[in-house]
Amino acid sequence: MTTQTHRLKNGFRIVTEHMPGLASASIGIWVGAGARHEAPEQNGIAHFMEHMAFKGTERRSALQIAEAIEDVGGYINAYTSREVTAYYARVLENDVPLAMDVIADILLNPALDQKEIEVERGVILQEIGQALDTPDDVIFDWLQEEAYPKQPLGRTILGPSERVSAFGREDLSRFINQHYGPEQMILSAAGAIDHDAIVKLAETLFGHLTSRPVLLADTARFSGGEIRQTKKLEQAHFALGFESPGYRHDDIYIAQTYASALGGGMSSRLFQEIRENRGLCYTIFAQAGAYADTGMTTVYAGTSADQVGDLANITMDEMKRAAGDISEAEVSRARVQMKAGLLMGLESPSNRAERLARLVQIWDRVPGLDETVARIDAVTAADVRGFAEHMAGTAPMALALYGPVDKAPTLAQLQEQRAA
Repeated sequence: MTTQTHRLKNGFRIVTEHMPGLASASIGIWVGAGARHEAPEQNGIAHFMEHMAFKGTERRSALQIAEAIEDVGGYINAYTSREVTAYYARVLENDVPLAMDVIADILLNPALDQKEIEVERGVILQEIGQALDTPDDVIFDWLQEEAYPKQPLGRTILGPSERVSAFGREDLSRFINQHYGPEQMILSAAGAIDHDAIVKLAETLFGHLTSRPVLLADTARFSGGEIRQTKKLEQAHFALGFESPGYRHDDIYIAQTYASALGGGMSSRLFQEIRENRGLCYTIFAQAGAYADTGMTTVYAGTSADQVGDLANITMDEMKRAAGDISEAEVSRARVQMKAGLLMGLESPSNRAERLARLVQIWDRVPGLDETVARIDAVTAADVRGFAEHMAGTAPMALALYGPVDKAPTLAQLQEQRAA
């Protein structure tokens, strides 16, 4: 497999990887415009724009966009995160030019018809309502807001209903003009593709775009805090977040190894102690999320009203214990799980195209797999114990609770427990 990159004169970047033996390809555009790039009055507009891209262009109706890809057996979709908006398709090899043309069309020529805006506004308001009715979704938005209060990174991706209800055509056009320049776009393709052909098509479709200033996101500051929403639910939902490294930080692989050992699988400490030994929950996990300039290691669990206190306290005890006795075997298992997850994921052209785009966004290059594996292998048990000590001792902390949580400890009580 060969990774190749190219940059057009206007700053538009291209990264491809040919995967021998495949008959299909995944191709897409990753735009450096997510929720954290929005002004306060724009909260939710990046996601709104993602929806509107599929609602018709100067050349195609919404139905024609869908039919163009599905008539050849392909698949097209998009997503918005806090740092990017991605538009991508999976098609057979001969249909790659068609997929590129459709994606370029919806990005560069959205009709933004007012009637369609109103229709999609209703869809998004329903999506917001659905998220608010899903406790194990909304609790992470609340945790994010407590961790990064009054900051772009702390706001929800969907935005509040009152903002979404007010967006109009001019607002969407302004956001496009601010954030959809060629320097903010990365075309990534993997599978049955030809790099030179992709570059030639990209030059035709995107080479005419005019360079424009890139608006940088505000630097994030993890502050920490607590939110507690009492509601009559079957389960009490518990989410605990700790400031951890961003994806450019040298310690990012240490953080990910720690999260895997703590709560990344059935053999992890939290799963074994809290679920297997004590039966306090069905779901519990830890994960290390990362952004350009910050990150958050999160523990989540759902349990009954009368057990949420025990669950929270045992979680803190396990984190403290990990700082002193996490073993080489646990760290070795976590490293192997990370490498296996990475390599298994790369068997999919869609996963590979997304990874390529993210690496170019982060590093403006594609580090070799051997480089990534070497960084994972370099993590030692001493490194993880040192990081665990920081998590259990001094790392800023945020807490979100939802449901029957009257018996849950406060953030201050958990901080006192870890300091004891």
